[in-house]
Formats: sequence, structure tokens, C-alpha cells
Amino acid sequence: MFPLFQQQMHLSYTEIGWVAFTLNITASILQPAIGYYTDRRPLPLLLPLGMLFTLLGMAGLALAPSFWYLLLSAALIGIGSSVLHPESSRVAHLAMNRRKGLAQSVFQVGGNTGQAFAPLMAAFIISPQGQLGFLWFIVLAGLGIALQLGVSRWYSRQTRPARTANRTHHQEPSRFSKRFIVYVLAILILMLFSKFVYLASMTGYYAFYYMDQYHLPLTSAQLSIFALQFAGMAGTFLGGPLADRFGRQKIIWFSILGTSPFSLLLPYAGPIGSVILCAAIGLILMSGFSVIIVYAQEMLPGHVGTVSGLFFGLAFGMGGLGSVIMGWLMDSHGVALMTQVCAFLPLLGLFALLLPKDSVIMGAAGKASSSSASA
Repeated sequence: MFPLFQQQMHLSYTEIGWVAFTLNITASILQPAIGYYTDRRPLPLLLPLGMLFTLLGMAGLALAPSFWYLLLSAALIGIGSSVLHPESSRVAHLAMNRRKGLAQSVFQVGGNTGQAFAPLMAAFIISPQGQLGFLWFIVLAGLGIALQLGVSRWYSRQTRPARTANRTHHQEPSRFSKRFIVYVLAILILMLFSKFVYLASMTGYYAFYYMDQYHLPLTSAQLSIFALQFAGMAGTFLGGPLADRFGRQKIIWFSILGTSPFSLLLPYAGPIGSVILCAAIGLILMSGFSVIIVYAQEMLPGHVGTVSGLFFGLAFGMGGLGSVIMGWLMDSHGVALMTQVCAFLPLLGLFALLLPKDSVIMGAAGKASSSSASA
């Protein structure tokens, strides 16, 4: 909805970037801290509480009279995300512990479904009514609160055994050296940078490029974003099971590097080609995030919430920081240059080829389990 805010509040691209930055940096800072705390003391109440903050943020977007109120509303949504994600990821982990890749994919496909339909909702629900159209989404947030109250009751029954298991994990010796862990996490974080800065350029700014390049209305531009997000929903769901079968390292590098041919072609495609290429980008690029999280969780057992909070936080933070930089780039050099520069980001997937193979990670896991059983 950035074009709507730009028109109604007369915002610059840089100011729009600050709105995205506020939402993302709020989630980025809080999520690792919440994940670290809840690894030691699970808090089921955080599940409905996260949705409550989202509800307040949506109400704020509907009623915000100026730029500063818009920033406050974005911060509330960011807080809602940071409260929700670490504990929700742990719930998914508990619900399907034997197939962690599938569990993480199922969890994340919910958010991706919302993102997929967001462009259509923006075009056909919010745009005709202006900002007040956001009030319709309070109903969805209220439904989310009711659902999460039910999930939190189930989760509270799992809290005691989960806490005992976590204590056991914390007592285990580390499988890997600190240097090795830092090396692997650095590569995974670079993959997050490539993925989420590129996604921020697409979801936040590609509509401007589309309207400027093809002289078509916002409604048409949203179709390409919808194709990106809808295909991303499918990619998210498929990524986990494919990683469980073919290996996490292979899916991680393919999800980033495999996007690059399509991202490099996108700035030069026509309106119809744009929809097709956006679908291909979403399907491939979105398949890797759940796999990255599970890969990191296997590196650091017993720290499910910490890892989830860290990686969700970094994802939001990088997307937010990228939004500010891209907004400045658009103000100073134009929309077309920003789109062309961002098209090269998926090439960073080459570095994922340096990740250890699954056999290395799982082999260490087997040795750790054997030593724990012997003890």
C-alpha cells in the first residue's frame, strides 16, 4: 500500500523506506531477545498477544493522519511479529518433531498465504476505500487472537516436558567448534541478506517500477506482486519436504542462486512476462527460508526459540534497512536503476555452495546423541 500512502500523505520514497524500516527493525531487535528468553521459560500467552499488537497496528494504519502516526502503527505491527514468531516456531517444532523441515514450511506457509493475497486485497479492498479499508483486517486479527488462544492452551500442556528437554540440551557439549558455527551462520546470514533485501525491493517498490515502465495502473502492478507471493507460498510449502528428501544444503543454494536468471531478466520483460518471471522468482526464492532455519536449529540444538528469533529478526531487519537504502536510491537515481541493481542480489547464492553438507551436520548429531545416551 506504499503508493496509497505516498499519494495521500505526499511522502517521498525515502520516507516510505522509513515506514518499512520501522516495521522491520522493531521485529528485528525484539525477536532474538524473546526467543532467547522463551528457550528457558516458554510463554504460551505470547501467541494471542502477538496478534493483539497486530490488530492495534492495523487500526493505526487505518486512522493515521500523518507520517509519524504511520511509523507508530508500523512499530506496533513489528512488535506483534516479534512476539509471535519465536513461540510459534517452537509450537511447529513440537507438533511435528520428526519432520522438522515440513513443520517449519507448514508454519511459514500461513504467513506466505497472507502475503500472497495482500496485493489483491490492497487493490480491491483498501484502494477503493483508502486507508479506512485497513479496518476490515481488524476482523482477521480478531479471528487470529481466538485461534491462538486455543493453540496456547495446547502449548501450555507441552511446556513442562519441553522445558525439561531444553535443559537437557543445554547440558550437552557443543557438537561443533565456535569457529565452525560462526562460519556456517555467516553464510546463512548472507543468504538471508540476498533473499530479503531482494524481496523488499519487489514487494515495496516494484509496483512503482511497473507503473512507470509500462504506464499501467496500480491494480495491474499488483498482479505481478500477487504472482510473486502466491508462487512463494507454494515454494515455502515445498521447500521443507524437498529438503527432508534431497538435503538442506542443496535446497538452500538452489533457492537463492536458482532465482538469479529470472531476476536478471525481470527489468527487461513486458507486462505479461513480468507476471511469469515473478511467479518463477517467488517459487524458487521462497523455498529456502524454512530450510535455512531448520539447518541452523540443527547446528544449535536446544535453542529453537533463539535461532528462530535471530533469523526472523535478521530477515526483518535486513529487509527494513534495505528499504531505506532503496528508497534513497530511487529518490536520487530513479526507480529503474534501483530495480536493475537489486536484480544481481540472488547471485550471492554462490556462497551457499560453501555450506557443509547435510552428512556433516547429521553425523555430528548422531555422535552427540550416542554420547548423551552413554552418559
